[in-house]
Amino acid sequence: MRPHVLVARLDNNGDVLLAGPAIRAVATSARHVTLLCGPRGVEAARLLPAVDEVVTFCAPWIDPEPQAVDPVAIEALIEDLRHRRIDQAIVLTSFHQSALPLALVLRLAGVPTIAAISEDYPGSLLDARHHARDDMHEVERNLSLVAQLGYRLPPGDNGRLRVMRPPAKAVDRPYVVVHPGATAPARTWPASRHAQLVRALLDGGRRVVVTGGPSEQALTAEVAGGDPRVTDLGGRIGFAQLADVIAAADVLVAGNTGPAHLAAAVGTPVVSLFSPVVPAVRWRPWRVPHVLLGDQQAACAGTRARACPVPGHPCLSEVTVDEVVAAIDQLAGFRAVMAS
Repeated sequence: MRPHVLVARLDNNGDVLLAGPAIRAVATSARHVTLLCGPRGVEAARLLPAVDEVVTFCAPWIDPEPQAVDPVAIEALIEDLRHRRIDQAIVLTSFHQSALPLALVLRLAGVPTIAAISEDYPGSLLDARHHARDDMHEVERNLSLVAQLGYRLPPGDNGRLRVMRPPAKAVDRPYVVVHPGATAPARTWPASRHAQLVRALLDGGRRVVVTGGPSEQALTAEVAGGDPRVTDLGGRIGFAQLADVIAAADVLVAGNTGPAHLAAAVGTPVVSLFSPVVPAVRWRPWRVPHVLLGDQQAACAGTRARACPVPGHPCLSEVTVDEVVAAIDQLAGFRAVMAS
């Protein structure tokens, strides 16, 4: 009988999107796929093909703003997972996260086979302990792990990111989406530069849509500048609607954040304002046309800092508006060729 497989990815929407190809590989041989995700990733989880059900748990060892460990919540998760009769569990993590706390929970829930990437000694917590190279993209890293259990993408699946959305509607006047925010300030281009970019795009005859989450409404308003020609969607749409907005755009301008991976999932080119606090080789937009801007050799490289540790934030602040406009022009032209 084919197994009931749980795949876990407990952090943000973008990380969950990057797990999509691995989940599709699992689904080729599993009878049922349960995705365990955190509350910051549940919107993306609900968009992934090949997921039969979503379970949400806020892991205090993963969440960037963790609450105190709650024994009652952990015991409830153990009981919930036990009743689901899971045959295999695959714990997906980034290179700086530990899979072992969740592996312990899964073991206590009676899951007989547990797989994860772990540099730390797992004792009896893992049945399949995988090692991955440092220079692998997160998508490849995830696929290499599920392959340890024999799961591979089916013929014809090219391994790109995917979400379940209707085809993008044609628009009379294409637009550029500018997404100025990110969960970590170290990954953001200055708001004033985003505002200057919007003015430059308007002066060049382009339509502009500015996007952001509910906590970013002041930021998107600053970037939009009150100009009636700009559509400011800050705090007004959810992740699924954001997918539709990005799918109909010529280009997305964003930092290393979830919407950049959402753009890859809907096939929209990305101007990636990429701070090197995490390596681009692991986190750049996956298999979609993109231009990477930002000094990848800056002093902050590899620090995983949430706030920039270098005065002046030079890795991104030195990127000019003209460079971004040139990258938009390059990618918009590429999108036009793709559409023709």
